[in-house]
Amino acid sequence: MSQNKPSLGYIGLGLMGAPMAMRLLEAGYRVVIWGRNPAKLRGLVDRGAVQQPTAADVTRSADVVFTCLSDTAAVEAVVFGSEGIAAGGAEGKLLVDMSSIRPDACEEMASRLLRETGMHWMDAPVSGGVVGAETGNLTVMAGGSEADFEQVQEVVGVLARRFTLMGPIGAGQTTKLINQAIVGCGVAVLAEAAALASRAGIDAARLPDALAGGRADSLLLQQFFPKMVSGDQSVESHIRTMLKDLDTVSDLARATASAMPMAVTAAELHRLMVQRGHAEADGTAVAALYRGDPV
Repeated sequence: MSQNKPSLGYIGLGLMGAPMAMRLLEAGYRVVIWGRNPAKLRGLVDRGAVQQPTAADVTRSADVVFTCLSDTAAVEAVVFGSEGIAAGGAEGKLLVDMSSIRPDACEEMASRLLRETGMHWMDAPVSGGVVGAETGNLTVMAGGSEADFEQVQEVVGVLARRFTLMGPIGAGQTTKLINQAIVGCGVAVLAEAAALASRAGIDAARLPDALAGGRADSLLLQQFFPKMVSGDQSVESHIRTMLKDLDTVSDLARATASAMPMAVTAAELHRLMVQRGHAEADGTAVAALYRGDPV
């Protein structure tokens, strides 16, 4: 392990966080970790991660702490709760939050962390799903200072093919909401198209190849459409997570007097799936609403 590499902490080792932490270990970084369920950390510990008893201890042991948590409330609890990140924070340390949370809450928590501990904050939500996390091909949209961005460019380069500073703290979260509006609406349209193709007698499985290179082509078409057609239920992202983000998109739209009828409709389709017991299903499961499956 290079002596020049910063010591890293990682908290939030779920579908996305675990493969990201694994990539950092494989790249030769010292990674310290914490989680509420120690059993979920075993694979990373076996690969060389150092488990700590609290989030505060992770922060004391690391130069840069990454978080990838479920929502705004989870981030606030991990940062400011008992023995949370703030309890171990200090000037010169940096928190890189890869969660998708409310931009206004992000700004408020970053200000509080700096005021109370001197520790800096960068919001850096990701797009690319589990496959992107496993292969280091994520897209990361950041908010924060130029200096903090430059400090973590090399590290984030292990995780992402694109890392863009979009503006001050909160700008990364706003960019992620725009990403989610596009993805959420795209998933809904693909679900409609898959059902239409099948009912009209077209071999829906051939559409990604047939449309490749045309104006309807996209990563969503190539990656999500085959799952919808085949009924592949492997989970890369949860329906509940997309609903959470689409609801936040709606809040931001109201706050900025922006009309977003398509995003609102996509949110309601996801809400139907959650209400029918499919909160943990993959995002592509929305297609079941159009196929007429018993959901």
